Amino acid sequence: MSEKKAAILSAVEHITANYRSEELFISKNGRNLPDRSAIIDIVRDLKSVIFPGYFGVETSARMFPEHYVGYWLNDLYDRMKEQIRVAFLYQAEEKELEQLEEHAEKVCAGFFEKLPEIQNMLLKDVQAGFDGDPAAKSKEEIIFSYPGLFAVYVYRLAHVLYLEKVPFIPRIMTEYAHGSTGIDINPGATIGEYFFIDHGTGVVIGETTEIGNNVKLYQGVTLGALSTRQGQQLANVKRHPTIKNNVTIYSNSTVLGGETVIGENTIIGGNTFITESIPANTKVSAKSPELVIKKPRTEVSASNIWDWEN
Repeated sequence: MSEKKAAILSAVEHITANYRSEELFISKNGRNLPDRSAIIDIVRDLKSVIFPGYFGVETSARMFPEHYVGYWLNDLYDRMKEQIRVAFLYQAEEKELEQLEEHAEKVCAGFFEKLPEIQNMLLKDVQAGFDGDPAAKSKEEIIFSYPGLFAVYVYRLAHVLYLEKVPFIPRIMTEYAHGSTGIDINPGATIGEYFFIDHGTGVVIGETTEIGNNVKLYQGVTLGALSTRQGQQLANVKRHPTIKNNVTIYSNSTVLGGETVIGENTIIGGNTFITESIPANTKVSAKSPELVIKKPRTEVSASNIWDWEN
């Protein structure tokens, strides 16, 4: 027997043994998990309904808008309902199976009924981005290319399903956005109107975070928990901060704790670490370390141009 065949046979024996002994590797009662790629396709296709003309050439949206929207929503409804049904089915008890189809239909219908509201919220987020970023040349540029808006778009879809306690799908959606943008917004967070994330990379917004209206975050901001050592015992416990209206939090700042409240009209400076509430109308800043700037040398050799000297 060749080494290749022996190695494969050994791996097959042990991996299939793991299949039989570990319940995570075998679907429950032959049931399947939702299709991640199908959910991502729904998120992508819905972009063309929410923001027509930006993510494909859609002349029908201009000529026959009712037909265009009706066609896409009819198709997307069927696809979304199937994934919601599969998600509920995976976790359902036997006694719940008869009501499952009706429940999936109700949740899917509620999601599509909220799409106009989501679209209006996103238009306000676009306006917030344009008003808050002097580098933005147009609102179209924000829709077309800003990662912060994309992450918020996906979050606003996922949040509706999260509130309906749909398993798996909300997190699949937001982790897709996380992987694409570096912005991690848990679908359970509550975020108000006119929200803008500038630059965005490294932003983390935890599950029980509450954010008011007209809030602006910069890159590297973390709205997190003080501790997660108790693990699942902390499920459904408020462990992330509350950010009131009209707050700006600059880059690489961290705000932690479920009892931490950042009051209205407050500015949090960059590189701050906050674990207690801040009153309204406050400016918070971290004391900058002293900079030592030496006079420039007249000559610098190529060999030591990047060397650090005391």
